[in-house]
Amino acid sequence: NSGETDELNVLIPSIRRIGCPVAALTGRPDSTLARISDLTINVGVEREACPLGLAPTASTTALMAAGDALAVVLIEKHRFTASDFRKFHPGGALGQRLAAKVASLMLTGSRVPVVTGRTPLSEAVLEMDRLDLGAVLVTDAERHLKGIITDGDLRRLILKSGAELSTLSAADAMTPGPKTVSPESPAGEALYIMEEHQITVLPVVNENGLVEGILHLHDILGKGEVRFNGGKD
Repeated sequence: NSGETDELNVLIPSIRRIGCPVAALTGRPDSTLARISDLTINVGVEREACPLGLAPTASTTALMAAGDALAVVLIEKHRFTASDFRKFHPGGALGQRLAAKVASLMLTGSRVPVVTGRTPLSEAVLEMDRLDLGAVLVTDAERHLKGIITDGDLRRLILKSGAELSTLSAADAMTPGPKTVSPESPAGEALYIMEEHQITVLPVVNENGLVEGILHLHDILGKGEVRFNGGKD
């Protein structure tokens, strides 16, 4: 807060000698720390919460708030992603989930919304709604993946289609050749695909193209187990 702490200020010349710029967060823009820094951010407060006005209380809170704000700005500026988070924080809850195999996180069996290409679109929508994942997979009779229908596909179809939706099949509405991931892939790879293509659901297929499951963004992030604000890291 004061900008006059000797054990801190004595470090600045050494930092400068190795060519690092110095940004100071201090409550006194006219302090020694501010004068010897390249950039000063004023985090001063009118008074401390301490009843004696001595112990750093309100000032430490202001410092943390400014630090968090800078971190958020840098996340946006450097396009820092959850995949990067895993790289720099592998031991946290999110880092551990991103290192896990897709097979351990994906939905399987009756929890996979799937229809064939011949299924009436109305039934495909009911299957999509049944599991509330925002998508339904379209396969052939042997369960080879042929396409996917998402909420977005339905919206676009309604806007541009001149045909009665009741006459359409799942094959008429699907996006063919969707992005996929294998059961043995790390979850971090799946997350990268989702980020790159701005999608929240990935079909999980084996080497023969057979559907083995489906992975939603929430399954990677833990459905509330991992929080970026105020919860587990």
